[in-house]
Parts: sequence; C-alpha cells; structure tokens
Amino acid sequence: MKQIYINESGPEVSAAIYGFWRWAEADFNDSKAFTDVVTFTRELGITTYDLSPRFAFGEVERSFGNLLKDGTLKRDELVLSTKAGIREFSGSHGSGYFYDLSPQHLTKSLEESLKRLQTDVIDIFILEHHDHLYNFEQTASTLLKFQRGGKIRYIGVSNFNVFQQRLLSNYLQQPIITNHLELNLLETAALNDGRLDFIREQHSKPMAFSPLADGRILLGEDEQALKLRQALVAIGKKYEANVEQTAVAWLHKLGALPIIGSKEKRRIQNAATANTIELSHEDWYFLYNTTK
Repeated sequence: MKQIYINESGPEVSAAIYGFWRWAEADFNDSKAFTDVVTFTRELGITTYDLSPRFAFGEVERSFGNLLKDGTLKRDELVLSTKAGIREFSGSHGSGYFYDLSPQHLTKSLEESLKRLQTDVIDIFILEHHDHLYNFEQTASTLLKFQRGGKIRYIGVSNFNVFQQRLLSNYLQQPIITNHLELNLLETAALNDGRLDFIREQHSKPMAFSPLADGRILLGEDEQALKLRQALVAIGKKYEANVEQTAVAWLHKLGALPIIGSKEKRRIQNAATANTIELSHEDWYFLYNTTK
C-alpha cells in the first residue's frame, strides 16, 4: 500500500487507515478476533491506526498494546493516533457527554493511553472535539509540553471548524497536521464550509471517518442512497471495482485518507485496495453530482 505524507512536516501514513470505533467490549470475549483483524490489516499494508480511550472503554488501546508487547506488531513500523477531549457524566440530573480540553484532562488522558498502549510516544494526538470553554493558550502550552517531553510527535484535531482550528494553530509552534472529520459521498459539508480548503492551505490531508456513510452507501434504502449506489455500480464497471472500492476511491481522488471501520475482512480489503483506483475528473464529478 502507498505511504503518503499527511502533512509536509510529516508523518508518512498508509493511504488507508484502520479505525476501531465499531469495536465494543463484547467483541473482546474472543481475544483472537481482534488479533486476527489487526494482523490482516498489516498484511494489506496498513501502517496507521486510529485509536481512542473511548473505544470499548479502553479495551481497544489495551489489546493493541498487548500486541505491541508480545511482538505481534512492531512499534517502529506503525503510526498511532489516539484522542482526548470527550468525557462522560452521570448524576441525578441525567447523563451524557461534555467536552474538556483542559491541561488536566489532556494530561491524564494521554498518560493513561500511553500506559494502555505500552508505548512511550503517540504519533498523532488528536483533540477530539472543540471545547467552547477551554483556555486555548493553556491547551497549546500543554501540547507543546507533551511534544518537548517526547510523549507526542504531532497534533491533530477532530470536528473543528476553520476558525477553531486557526485559533489553536496560532499558539502552536508546529502545524496541526490533520482534521479528523466525517466525509463521504453522502456527507460532503466539509467541501463547502471551508474545512477541506483550510486543510489544503495547511498542506495537510483530512482523515475521513465513515467513508461509506455508516453503511448507508452500501445498504441504504432511501432514494438518495439508492440513486448513488446505482451510479457507483455504473462507474465501478469502468474500473473493475465494486461499490465500496469506488466510493472510497472517490475520497482518495479528493486527497482524503479514509478510515476503515469494518470488522469484516472482505470489506476491509475492499476499502484498503481502493487506493489503486484513479477515478477520472469526469467520473469524480458524476458521483459528486449524483446526490445533489
């Protein structure tokens, strides 16, 4: 699989990224299943992994760390990203989520992720959501402290708009190398609200989650999904590609790095091999305009 610089400052990542957001605690009743899928992604040439302490309540990071410890995975061959910033609350008034980019929370979250992953450094540390109440100068200072201490190499954000990303960037000495956002043929807001253009201005590439619209592109029965799937079948025939490959190839043409979330090997392989398909300018726009 091709290796691509996510930003002109680095790092070099695989053209497709594997993410674990679909993994739940119950999936770890059989520890071999996790190992089998991760090993399969490595065989496909994937080197870059999207992790989070929230995935299966930390079990994803813990299990991934065990694979590093026992030698199944070699740390120097991988680019690991993990996140911090979303917290849960529960009380008499209810329960839910809130956002916290305070130095205290970021420090605690990073230290716990390093421990679970059994590694000394996170390659890409992603702020998972904008926090309207955070002190951006203090947060930037904390991130710089992490970098100088050798605990993180690069900084990314998730679901930040242009102004939020620019505000934080002004207080950092290194660029924010990526914005982790939802992007697919049924969710193209990032193309029109400035986020994608700003990422390009920073000489970076977005990490695109839900490349198949959470399965809607494959299985959706609504009019928009059915119309798009028909177009994907037609275009795919020209490239000897299936619907999944063609939809992910559309993202590659845009310069995005798709995050594969499936646990099924066949679907993982379909998405991972899409980087070899080069859609024409005309075909890219045909698909883009299909859902308009």
